[in-house]
Parts: sequence; C-alpha cells; structure tokens
Amino acid sequence: MGLDDKTSNKTEEATGSAKEGFGKLTGDKETQAEGNSQKTQAKAKDAAQDVKDSVKGFAEGLKKNN
Repeated sequence: MGLDDKTSNKTEEATGSAKEGFGKLTGDKETQAEGNSQKTQAKAKDAAQDVKDSVKGFAEGLKKNN
C-alpha cells in the first residue's frame, strides 16, 4: 500500500471522527451517524488494504524461495 492510500484513509477517518463529534456536540443525530459511518468505512478500507498487502508480500516471498 502506498503512503498516499494510508494518508487518505487516515484523513477520511479523522474527518469522520470530527463530523461525529460535531454531531454529538450539536445534538444532530444525522451528522453524528454520517461521521460514524465515514470513520468506519475508512477503517475498513485501511484493514482491507493491509490484508491485500500481506497477501502480496506472502506471494512475493514464495516467488523468491522458488
């Protein structure tokens, strides 16, 4: 995974957290839910990319050993 992907996911996660916090602060349940969803999606994308990178690294390791 490139640094750009990691940075993008962390930025998206932080934006979601901020939106969620703003929703809590103002009592806006819709904004709070949107922020929570945005944060969760960013974490899921980050986890999926980590798995993809692990599989790619494993496959490259197998190639080197053969």
